[in-house]
Amino acid sequence: MRDLQVPPGPGVPQGLVIPSAELVERFSKSPGPGGQSVNTSDTRVELEWDMASSPSLTETQRRRALARWPEGRITVAASEHRSQHRNRMAARERLADQLRQALAPPPPPRRPTRPTRGSKERRLKEKKQRAETKSLRGRVGD
Repeated sequence: MRDLQVPPGPGVPQGLVIPSAELVERFSKSPGPGGQSVNTSDTRVELEWDMASSPSLTETQRRRALARWPEGRITVAASEHRSQHRNRMAARERLADQLRQALAPPPPPRRPTRPTRGSKERRLKEKKQRAETKSLRGRVGD
């Protein structure tokens, strides 16, 4: 089994390599596609990683990841393919995607803005026009 490589991105500037010794893989029978072999082969893959005790993360990365997964463990399952190998690759890609999302810095806070003068005038003009339309719907005088 090879090391898991998370490509560079926000929160992971140089990329991240998780040694295969830190990953735990479990195999079981898959409920998905597989024909006659589905009942005999263990194609479903569960990939688990304990990030709380992993030396692969920096302290900042660990804090961000633990904010998303407070229990400190990530478990990913894959069973959409017929072969165990393809499910292993799918589980690794899912784990890398989730890590990339968790390690990304939070978006900048929204700066409150005020409506422009033109938008206020347009709103009031539309409001007056709507009121005029509704007032003309009244009963016809006798």
